[in-house]
Amino acid sequence: MAKTYFTEDHEWLRVEGGIATVGITDYAQEQLGDLVFVELPEIGKKLSKGDTAVVVESVKAASDVYAPVDGEITDANSSLSSDPSLVNSAATGDGWLWKMRLANESQLEGLLDEAGYKAHIG
Repeated sequence: MAKTYFTEDHEWLRVEGGIATVGITDYAQEQLGDLVFVELPEIGKKLSKGDTAVVVESVKAASDVYAPVDGEITDANSSLSSDPSLVNSAATGDGWLWKMRLANESQLEGLLDEAGYKAHIG
């Protein structure tokens, strides 16, 4: 069964079987506005917590999306190359950004659950 976590930097992770699907929250996409470009990570790239994983550009600004935990990229959402607006219309669904194999599942303990994230954004 998948479990969802959130970061204070507005990423979400859905973890199942040691693989995390990562995206930005609905709150984050609302703040950014309409996305016009997503720079996806390379499969096989190793990330440390806090590394820039993805760059998203909206009509308002360009923003980095950070790796919420250590791991290795196993997949990137290629649909976003032709339709970055998927992040706006389905931030926690079809608008996911990348998947990664977790290097250290204990890092999940420092992340927020849904109630904690909602309290964080007020």
